[in-house]
Amino acid sequence: MVKPSIYLSFNGQCEAAFMFYERCFGGKITSLLTWGDSPMAKDAPPDWGAKILHASLSVGDILLAGADTLPQAYERPRGFSVLLGLSEPMDAERIYSALAEDGTVTVPLQETFWALRYGWVTDRFGIPWTINCGKAE
Repeated sequence: MVKPSIYLSFNGQCEAAFMFYERCFGGKITSLLTWGDSPMAKDAPPDWGAKILHASLSVGDILLAGADTLPQAYERPRGFSVLLGLSEPMDAERIYSALAEDGTVTVPLQETFWALRYGWVTDRFGIPWTINCGKAE
């Protein structure tokens, strides 16, 4: 069986991002491996030892993973967003507000014909998020 997970790339802020996501989503960081503590340390720039080679965050039954991509390979995320499906408008508002702090709002959080709350935001770490709190059917 295939179980997709989300893998995010960062430009040196992976640890800060995962600490923030742990608080924001109420998850639990299960792994933070630095480049310097890995067998791949020799492949990283000298000042990259404290950067994250692999991070994992468990949020319910979803795994959010990520890493600090080497500087020469990093590309800012584009062409996708991470969709967060929520059932409570207050949770949608809380999470959206946290993600929007020092981020960029693309679509303000609002009620739509299909959702109690819907919005797009790119957080301070450059990750695009879509918040959708659907209406009861």
